[in-house]
Amino acid sequence: MTGVLLWVALPYVTIAVFVLGHIWRYRYDKFGWTTRSSQLYESRLLRIGSPLFHFGILVVLLGHIGGILIPESWTEAAGIGETAYHAIALALGTVAGVCTLAGLAILVYRRRTVGPVFSVTTRNDKLMYAVLTLTIVLGLSATVVANLLGGGYNYRETVSPWFRSIFYFQPDPDLMTGVPILFQLHALSALALFCIWPFTRLVHMLTAPIGYLTRPYIVYRSRDEQLGMHRTPRGWERIT
Repeated sequence: MTGVLLWVALPYVTIAVFVLGHIWRYRYDKFGWTTRSSQLYESRLLRIGSPLFHFGILVVLLGHIGGILIPESWTEAAGIGETAYHAIALALGTVAGVCTLAGLAILVYRRRTVGPVFSVTTRNDKLMYAVLTLTIVLGLSATVVANLLGGGYNYRETVSPWFRSIFYFQPDPDLMTGVPILFQLHALSALALFCIWPFTRLVHMLTAPIGYLTRPYIVYRSRDEQLGMHRTPRGWERIT
């Protein structure tokens, strides 16, 4: 019964909350669909932590897509053996995980120590950072413990088929029975993260600035009558 609740019921509840939550957020909080940027308050730490986190999390995301959604038989058919795939995944995953965690640590430090940034941090933000950090730490710990300290673990024979079975509407909780505890905790923390996702600043990851391609130019007008002695640059002439 516990296996069914954790590995069948909870994933479907998570999917429902994730989808319906985004629909609700877009319908009732369009103006809140933003990262609520704090760059104006502090930019030095942000210039370091933000790229480090975003590039790291992008590689982590691509690695999860490749490891979970793509069956092992497909990579073998492409000529990539399990040993080669495992080595590549371990190297890239470890580096990307460390970069992501380091970037996130800088961002959290900045948010906690910079007064103006901390003053605009909500309880929602604190919860999001806590769950996100927990998910990343558990994922990195599972990789290190299973592969560097242990004898290795091929999650593509258990976790990956279980994840795909959810979307086939043929969930198989037995696949998660013998999975190492760190991998199970990582999966559960990821489900928790996706549950709160629609109600946090993470919604900005699902948007694309397509409107920038077709929107009109923004016209800036000076309030000063005197424009100074410098020649007005082309395209910035005063409109009368």
